[in-house]
Amino acid sequence: MADALREQQLRMAGHIRDPQANPPPPGIDARRLAVYRQLFFGNLQSLLAGSFPVLHASLAATHWQALCEDFYANHRCQTPLFTEVGGEWVGYLQGRTDQPGWVAELAHYEWVETALLLSDAAEPEHDPEGNLLEGVPVLSSLALPLAYAWPVSHIGPQHLPAAASAEPTLLLAHRGAGHKVTFSRLAPLAHALLASLQAQPLSGREHLAALAEAVGVAPAAIQAPGLALLLSLKAQGVVLGSRWG
Repeated sequence: MADALREQQLRMAGHIRDPQANPPPPGIDARRLAVYRQLFFGNLQSLLAGSFPVLHASLAATHWQALCEDFYANHRCQTPLFTEVGGEWVGYLQGRTDQPGWVAELAHYEWVETALLLSDAAEPEHDPEGNLLEGVPVLSSLALPLAYAWPVSHIGPQHLPAAASAEPTLLLAHRGAGHKVTFSRLAPLAHALLASLQAQPLSGREHLAALAEAVGVAPAAIQAPGLALLLSLKAQGVVLGSRWG
């Protein structure tokens, strides 16, 4: 009995996801199932449109509809939480290599704000007065350095780029005081430093030496502006201090 019920439930779910590929289970009127599909799919579309308003407005209605239907029918979410469906949508679009490159990047850009707003990540342990050059600088868990091939902050219904930018769009997303998320443009050095802080626990001096080697200059040439940058990031709450010890 239990197996039969489970089979019926699976067939019903398959039909609601994709009625063209999955016939309804026996004994259930397809018209009634259509009501369920309209309810469930409509809720999903509303959720995605509200979470990704610029992407929604930038795609033709038929294009948006087709993506939503394919996502609903074929993507298997790894979370039951509505608040995390946006991240699943971003992952789905990143796998759709048949789409214009800006589609997945714009979705990620829009999702970052929601992810930071909802984040309950605790800040890592740190010494707020620690030496940022000799110690290991600690990056806030609510600060994300971002790099995009497309000009995501300028894409909209009236501006759909035909090709990626000559230079990457480098941004910092940060949730600061008042639970407010801000995006700011980053110079290449600032982005490289933040990405390095995010990737590995080195002293500030070691981070700057690695950056100097990457751009082919002597470490001394980058140390003063690098330290000034670290101090500025600390004043903004992006860098918290250094590790204890």
